[in-house]
Amino acid sequence: MKTVVVVGGGITGLTTLYHLQKMSKEREIDIKLILIERNQQLGGKIRSVREAEFIMEAGADSIVARNEGVLPLINELHLQDELVYNETGTSYIYTNGELHKIPHDTIFGIPMSVESLQNSSLVSEKGKNAALKDLETENTQFTKESSIGEFLEAFLGKELVENQVAPVLSGVYSGNLHKLTLASTLPYLLDYKNEYGSIIKGLSKNKQKFQGPSNKKFISFKNGLSTIIERLEEKCSSATIIKGVETTKLQKTGDKYELTLSGQGSIQADYAIFATPHDVAQKILTHEKLDPDFNKLKNSSLISIYLGFNIPAEELPADGTGFIVSKGNEVKCDACTWTSRKWKHTSNDQNLLLRLFYKSTNPHYKVLKEFSEAELVRTALDDIRKSVGIDGDPISVEVTNWKDLMPNYHLEHSQSVQSLDKNLATELPRVKLAGASYFGVGIGACIQNGKKTAESIIDELEENV
Repeated sequence: MKTVVVVGGGITGLTTLYHLQKMSKEREIDIKLILIERNQQLGGKIRSVREAEFIMEAGADSIVARNEGVLPLINELHLQDELVYNETGTSYIYTNGELHKIPHDTIFGIPMSVESLQNSSLVSEKGKNAALKDLETENTQFTKESSIGEFLEAFLGKELVENQVAPVLSGVYSGNLHKLTLASTLPYLLDYKNEYGSIIKGLSKNKQKFQGPSNKKFISFKNGLSTIIERLEEKCSSATIIKGVETTKLQKTGDKYELTLSGQGSIQADYAIFATPHDVAQKILTHEKLDPDFNKLKNSSLISIYLGFNIPAEELPADGTGFIVSKGNEVKCDACTWTSRKWKHTSNDQNLLLRLFYKSTNPHYKVLKEFSEAELVRTALDDIRKSVGIDGDPISVEVTNWKDLMPNYHLEHSQSVQSLDKNLATELPRVKLAGASYFGVGIGACIQNGKKTAESIIDELEENV
């Protein structure tokens, strides 16, 4: 019997474990499954906090419904009746002391029609005319390894990108657009430019891919995202799940691997999967031939602050679900989600629940990261007062500091991952890397990667039977 050990109990590790268990039974392959998580709680960056009348997500707040593998897994886990979908409404960009609507017909702030461009209050007439050049200019130099910032500015103009696209896209991918590749963000934009001769035309022709009938693109669960973590743990009944134990070292011993556990001895494994942040995996593997590639991978940081009030959610602008802050404003946060408006299930009495984000790319972050929790809350309350005019004392607060835990897909990311994968196969065969540090941010990408990782191991085991 072969032993497969998964290190890391976030969504990637648990999905990998689930599919290993499922596929080994389907193909009648006898394996022993172990998952090791250093925290007492599974879930990684998925953690639902249920306090008073509010549900607050300390990490990710939703799953993109259309991502491959998401709904099939939810159906397999019999969670269909627990699903909730986001409420729709206007998103804003806060700039120059005002909230400006992001035109509805956009994707990440990029216009999907000429009409959407013309309706924007974030771009001047000069900026709109510059963006219209996209309709007639050809791509002769950009590839998927090019900077997405340079690509968008070349065809849509600097003003549109800076005022409307960058605040949205930089927020999603936690980085400077000029240091992020098309491949690691929105590779289809290059395809559209090359096929249709225009980014705007390409998005318009493929609009149905981004806007469903109800425009409800995101899902969660009635009792919070931790529902899927709890159900995965429950379903992995054939596996041994060890919590509160840190994996400190991996060493090759003959044709097996020995994983040393803090205060718990060691475990022998035929396969080891590291579904952890890349720097954690690097520390455990301690392999000098892998270090150059590991060292090229980058993380960023994020402070998340929830504030719940005994104030009706109706006090917010009527159709809004939140805002993103552009550069150079007196408001210090990067973005604010009007959570109780966007997700009705998060407030039993439909009182106001807001979530503010402060990222390490924020010019204020160096000061903010040294603040106490009370100082961070005061900063958030000041931002709320300035931006939407809400002034009151919160009845619920949740502050989470995700320090160096947000993957940052810079220009060399994909090449570094490919090189790391190749060297790992040579130096430490049957050791796998999985998760957001390498193969895509977002829960949907992690679910898909977890399944693919399990499939690769089961296929190898079946070949060697």
